[in-house]
Amino acid sequence: MLARIFTLATAALAAPAWAAPAMVDPATLDVTNSGDTAFMLISAALLMLFALPGVLLMQAGRGTARAAQGVFLQGTAIAALVPLLWVVVGYTLAFGDPSGGVIGGGNAWMLIALGNVRFGTAVPESAFVLFQIAGAMLAALLVAGAWAGRGRFGWALAFGGLWSLIVYAPVAHWIWGGGWLYGFGVLDYAGGIALHFCAGISALVAALVIGRRTGWPGAAAATHNPVMVLAGGALLFIGNFALTGGWTLAATDDASSAIINAQVAACTSTLVWLLIEKLRTRTVSAMGAVSGLVAGLAAIAPASGLVSPGAAILIGVIAAPACYFALRFVTETLAIDDSNHAFALHGIGGLLGALLVAIFISDAFGGVGYAEGGSMMGQLVAQLIGLAGVAMWSILGTLIISYGIATAIPMRISPAEEAGEALAPPAPVAADAAPPVAEQTAAPQA
Repeated sequence: MLARIFTLATAALAAPAWAAPAMVDPATLDVTNSGDTAFMLISAALLMLFALPGVLLMQAGRGTARAAQGVFLQGTAIAALVPLLWVVVGYTLAFGDPSGGVIGGGNAWMLIALGNVRFGTAVPESAFVLFQIAGAMLAALLVAGAWAGRGRFGWALAFGGLWSLIVYAPVAHWIWGGGWLYGFGVLDYAGGIALHFCAGISALVAALVIGRRTGWPGAAAATHNPVMVLAGGALLFIGNFALTGGWTLAATDDASSAIINAQVAACTSTLVWLLIEKLRTRTVSAMGAVSGLVAGLAAIAPASGLVSPGAAILIGVIAAPACYFALRFVTETLAIDDSNHAFALHGIGGLLGALLVAIFISDAFGGVGYAEGGSMMGQLVAQLIGLAGVAMWSILGTLIISYGIATAIPMRISPAEEAGEALAPPAPVAADAAPPVAEQTAAPQA
């Protein structure tokens, strides 16, 4: 039976249904388009805004007040480390000369052999590199939210850097860099599988490995700043336009269509999530609005440039209840403390979108259609294989990285630090200084 399924999928998907929309004539590969280049540079900048500060504001706001500074410190350090690692070796692992296998060629380590133009586009490869570095940084920060308030700085920094190389870079190569999943016909337009699903699975594993926060669930671990979360969500919403539109690699109608699809899916998912909250709890919340927004953006990511706006709305309608009840199941039934719900929102959202694209890509729904000889069932099988491969690699890689680093650096901060009891060392006092007077510390009289 498995052999039959494999044969069917391979035959149906011999030619991938998706390629970068901005294909150019090979005779003009040495010519860049200044408009497309400017578009890519702006997209990279907005994508970094998505990650830093957008994601960090949401993560810090969802946790406790005493953990907020640690979230920003760890996130900023990871955001500083990942670009350096990707310049040295990450980019070539993901987008070096395609081998059709599990990792890219080593031609572009330290970015020493970049082409004047990224093949198949009209933008400099350096602009393409910048966009990919921003995506790698974003993926690493999404995972980092899983241990907010309890991860040790050194362990978190090492994990974020190694995860971007060991887990994310190979997955990016498989899907976007000419790897085995690309050859098999897996569709992932803007990171539903490679970014959202991969990060969500890794965040779930990391949350299980590092354990729950002290006092969770309960008031001790409650969200301390919903306004901060809303501000982060707004930046995420804007920055996601760069992620979906930027993946067209050109300032064309394809980019604007992808952005429209991302917008309507996110807006629909936000409203449906609030409706579910109202029906179940008689109230609506800021956390619910942002959660619905994230679920919609993750779900539309695999399909944003491949489906019609009507299909994007349907994807948003489906994503909200799926992620809502997944979040309830993970936190209440399984009692897993994934601090920022990366698995329930990004992981389940990306998984759902990866499956729905196999349906809504059909020209009957206004999509771009299947590859020649392809079919809905064949595409669905390919998507399932892609999801299974990415899930297994994410789980295995996260476990190896987590426990490997822990042999040298403890995962968690001490119970005293987590409870906010660790005090900073006293400031030095001059030898001739007068001793403190008790009355000086008393509260002023009214």
